[in-house]
Amino acid sequence: MKISARQLVDNAMQEVETISVEQAKAALDDENTAIIDIRDIRELYREGKIPGATHAPRGMLEFWVDPDSEYHRDIFSSGKKFILYCAKSHRSALATLALQNMGLEPICHIDGGFEAWTKADMPTETVPKK
Repeated sequence: MKISARQLVDNAMQEVETISVEQAKAALDDENTAIIDIRDIRELYREGKIPGATHAPRGMLEFWVDPDSEYHRDIFSSGKKFILYCAKSHRSALATLALQNMGLEPICHIDGGFEAWTKADMPTETVPKK
C-alpha cells in the first residue's frame, strides 16, 4: 500500500477549511449557506441529522456537484457556501478536498462531524424512513 486511508485524511485536512460545531451552528439560519450531510442514509435514519441539512451521499457527491452530469443537483449551483459533515470528519475532509478540486467554493467541513455536533448538544432532527 502506497498511502493509507489515515494519510489521505491527514493530507486532506491540510488542504481544506475546517470549522467548529459552534461556527456551523451559527450558519444554520444563513440563507447563503448549505449544510450537506454526506453520510449513508442508514446513518441518518439511525442518528438523525443537523436541522435543514441536505443529504448528499458520499458515493454520488461528485456527480451531484458536476453541472454536466446527468445526476447534477441544483443546490450545488446555487452559489452558496457549503459546509459538509460526516460522522467524525474523515469522509467529509476527503469529500471537501474532492469538491474543492472540482472548483466548488466556498467550501469547508465540520471538525469532528456529527459525533462532535451531538456531543456539544447541538440541535438534531429525525429522518423518517421512506
